[in-house]
Amino acid sequence: MAKCCICGKGVVFGQNVSHSHRKTNRTWKPNIRKVRVEGCKSINVCSRCLRTMKKA
Repeated sequence: MAKCCICGKGVVFGQNVSHSHRKTNRTWKPNIRKVRVEGCKSINVCSRCLRTMKKA
């Protein structure tokens, strides 16, 4: 679900690293918005692509 329809940006996995260097798993989620394009169709778009679309 959390995937951009234009660029394909999705969830990225990594680790939190504390001051004592203990590591725990975490995720980075993209900034996804539901946008209506040409009538009634809505797609999931990340904020970077949305910004680029507004420029064009």
